[in-house]
Amino acid sequence: MKKINLILLAIIAMASCKKQVPLNYVTLGGKLENNKEKTLTISDRSNNTIKTITINEDGTFKDTLKVAKADIYVLQTSNTKRAPIYLKNSFDIFVEADANNFMNSFKFSGKGAENSSFIIAQVLESQKIGNPQLIVNLKKEEFTERINNIEKRFDSILNSYHNLDSAFASNISLQNKQMITSFKQANNSYRLTGKGRPSPKFEDYVDYKGGKKSLDAFRGKYVYLDIWATWCGPCIQQIPYLKDLEKEYHNKNIEFVSISTDEARKNGGSWEAAEKKWRNFVKERQLTGTQLWSGKDYSFQQAYQITGIPRFILIDPQGNIVDANAPRPSDPRIKQLFTSLGI
Repeated sequence: MKKINLILLAIIAMASCKKQVPLNYVTLGGKLENNKEKTLTISDRSNNTIKTITINEDGTFKDTLKVAKADIYVLQTSNTKRAPIYLKNSFDIFVEADANNFMNSFKFSGKGAENSSFIIAQVLESQKIGNPQLIVNLKKEEFTERINNIEKRFDSILNSYHNLDSAFASNISLQNKQMITSFKQANNSYRLTGKGRPSPKFEDYVDYKGGKKSLDAFRGKYVYLDIWATWCGPCIQQIPYLKDLEKEYHNKNIEFVSISTDEARKNGGSWEAAEKKWRNFVKERQLTGTQLWSGKDYSFQQAYQITGIPRFILIDPQGNIVDANAPRPSDPRIKQLFTSLGI
């Protein structure tokens, strides 16, 4: 019995000597081959440094740090050598990498390491996408095939890692879905309002000078549209620039058309009050160009998927879109665009 007790004591002693990772700290160590930097920093999403770790001459480093929450942080030795790392208190992570091929060479091991390995794989896959706009501009069949392949690749990466933090994995899955949805929405918008495509039309908008106007009334001229509202501060800020622009190009082959989107909801529920507010504003500010009010018709805004104002749109004399999101009047690029079109 005494012999058995001694064996038990020995086992307990050995267990007590094993490394215990503090539950309220991250243990981070590693080795960087070909390293020439003296320190390694860990920063949060707001670029606040939360830990600076000394790198030994042989490239090794080791320290502990405490993070406010489980999240993606940035590990870097310089501005050009940065990599994401997922940290959570109680993790014990070892990093191996070549400083000459920084993020691409990262290998993580230890408790919680798989989360960081996944992030690196996800980032490298994202880099393969290339220019998103080129994908958005693809024809429907080509776009569908390309976006389906992208979705499959990202899902495959996520499904190949089985020990991710559950909340982190759920968030990444949601972000991947949102990315695919954004691509689809952008492609749909491009097919409807891409450069060279026939512009959606508005009809019978109230004209401040009397009667009603439709987009077809301006055929034969370029049309620079300003979608705005009297309650919109940034819209009002553009008015002096728009006036100057209209004055400079007054005798050119271009029409400046402002469409007010003032509505009942912001005028006590009264459409009459909304129209009156618009008319008073046009008179008081002595607005130039063609001043229209869209009233209850949201179809033109919806066709261009306008979610924020001011929004400027340029249409050519044939009624085709030159730029569905044209530069503002205060932006010098608008005159450069006019010049390139021979206006």
